[in-house]
Amino acid sequence: MTPDQRDAQQMRLVGIVIAVTMVAWLGMQLLGREFDLAARWAFLVDLAAIGAFVWSLLVTWRIWRRRNA
Repeated sequence: MTPDQRDAQQMRLVGIVIAVTMVAWLGMQLLGREFDLAARWAFLVDLAAIGAFVWSLLVTWRIWRRRNA
């Protein structure tokens, strides 16, 4: 696998992670409000979403740096 193919594969993974995280986060916010879940569960979901977004940002930054090197 060439470096360009590996970068493309990682960027597809980043896109999927961002999309799934956003949909899951919005869905959990809706379910939390609907079932009146405790705020600590909302914070846990928020923390997991932030973690996924930070991971996506770091992978994207690493790919960008590798391509500009």
